Amino acid sequence: MIDERIKRVAFGDESIHKAFIELKSGKFEEKTLATYIQKAIDDLKMNPLAGIRIQKRLWPHIYIKKFAISNLRKYDLPNGWRLIYTLEGNQVEIVSIILEWFPHKEYERRFKY
Repeated sequence: MIDERIKRVAFGDESIHKAFIELKSGKFEEKTLATYIQKAIDDLKMNPLAGIRIQKRLWPHIYIKKFAISNLRKYDLPNGWRLIYTLEGNQVEIVSIILEWFPHKEYERRFKY
């Protein structure tokens, strides 16, 4: 069955959105990262399940407290970067909500690997 729901992407809060906007006008490396994140956004608009589901036992408490998540997913970006997002939806739409992005080393720290 084809999912006809509207698919869109949002940011967990305004500071996350602002950080993304600032990447676009930053140095070369930051602009490159912004391009990777934009590709992830485009992919998530097409398929919100593009990322990998993270098991509940691994969820950092900060996401549960700050965003009251009921699911958590990871989208692998190039060069070892990770984008963390959650999904919210109803019968009309699915929203991929970006919570954070970071290099692999910070990802390992956040998830206590």
